[in-house]
Amino acid sequence: MSLAVLMSRSLVGLDAPIVRVETHLSSGLPSFVIVGLADAEVRESRERVRAAIQSSGYTFPSGRLTVNLSPADLPKESGRFDLPIALGVLLVSGQINLPEFSASSGRVITLPELSQWVVAGELSLSGLLVPIAGAISIALAVARSQSGAHLVLPLASAMQAARVPGISVLAAGSLQDVVQHLTGEMPLKRPPMAPDQPPVQSAECLSDVRGQNMARRALEVAAAGKHSLLLTGTPGVGKSMLAKRLPGILPPMTPVECLEVASISAFNGQKELAWGVRPFRSPHHTASPAAVIGGGAKPRPGEVTLAHRGVLFLDELPEFDRRVLEALREPLESKEVSIARARFKIDFPADFQLIAAMNPCPCGWIGHTVKKCSCRAEQIQRYQGRLSGPMLDRIDLAVTIGESDVNWIELASGESSAVVKARVVRARGAQMDRQQCANAQLSATLLDNNCLMSTPASRLLEKIVHLERLSARSIQKLRRVARTCADLSGAELIQADHVAEAFQYRLRSLAPGVA
Repeated sequence: MSLAVLMSRSLVGLDAPIVRVETHLSSGLPSFVIVGLADAEVRESRERVRAAIQSSGYTFPSGRLTVNLSPADLPKESGRFDLPIALGVLLVSGQINLPEFSASSGRVITLPELSQWVVAGELSLSGLLVPIAGAISIALAVARSQSGAHLVLPLASAMQAARVPGISVLAAGSLQDVVQHLTGEMPLKRPPMAPDQPPVQSAECLSDVRGQNMARRALEVAAAGKHSLLLTGTPGVGKSMLAKRLPGILPPMTPVECLEVASISAFNGQKELAWGVRPFRSPHHTASPAAVIGGGAKPRPGEVTLAHRGVLFLDELPEFDRRVLEALREPLESKEVSIARARFKIDFPADFQLIAAMNPCPCGWIGHTVKKCSCRAEQIQRYQGRLSGPMLDRIDLAVTIGESDVNWIELASGESSAVVKARVVRARGAQMDRQQCANAQLSATLLDNNCLMSTPASRLLEKIVHLERLSARSIQKLRRVARTCADLSGAELIQADHVAEAFQYRLRSLAPGVA
């Protein structure tokens, strides 16, 4: 009787808990059983492992073969356990001749070297290794909890995991490659890491937007302070055009942010990772709550998670399912999504910047100088009523985009995204130096410490609060936006003009003439 133990990793959301792959061989009628709350994908690995071992020139043992994936209460899915199972089978059957020991009756096959290995990979029937999802999540988990461990992955997955610092990653092309490394015949090599590319310049440039100076300024303020933004206007005035240019003026991603975004992309099964590019997600308004927020029988990340560290653009905002809009309220505040099931709970990150666009009425033409609105007052109120007060209260900036007073063709091009981005980067850098977070994320304590105002600014704020009867949340929001306006101008103290600018972005009526 022999027992081999190897370490692998499962995936629960973006976390990768340790899984002990224990392979046991005893005499008896031939059988191959996998236990340990294994999903159908894992149970099917019996046939893949059998064919891969035989195709690689080894012999599949006859006898009672039992594989236990421990801990038993942790759900296991996908084919990433194929490789450690196949290695365990070869170890217990004595086909891997390691210098220190040989398989013998009653011997536990485990080495200090193997205990520091983390092995994951799906096998094809030919014995070649297939890339797996979640390689970066596995590498991050190993780097956090297993100092000095060696991570063995298929080549394409190893190239992704190699970006994680503080971990030794080895790339294998087949089962035979890993066996030859164990026996010392041919050591595995570290995977080549793709060279860092210069920051990708967005093809969507702000210079394409002519006129709309207030909307352009609101977009700059939103980018500088990481504020949410709502654009309202008649069809064709440039709401979507402005929204698509927000990623091009955001600050470059930090290495930690790059790893987080790449981890989510790899978990979602994306083969080619756009390193250093902020996500821009624009789900259709017919998307379900599970598609936007995340969920399913096997919880998957939704659009809010796929937009992590980037932009979530919701066009035609009132047309979204009300359940979707209401479910967005928690991620906007907590920056994460918790999906609870009867047996487990999964947390997905959701630190995104929301930008939304909508028409002022169902037909879209209210307030237009030429086209007449055909909507009745109750239709307009019903349309705007699809957005609840608590949801709108999460919006930091709101701008109504009107028609241009002059011929659009005669207007000169505005500033380019590169010029605006330079100001945004300086303002965001000042925020990080001062409080280590963007202004939109300032807590009440940090807000009091970092939003110091001049005397005229304080008096103007008091007057606004008195006249508008602002709530506590609205006051805090106004102060955060004013702090961003001050950062863009390079001012240490918030001045009266900064408060006035922040006040003009306050959300009021969504349609002209409608209370």
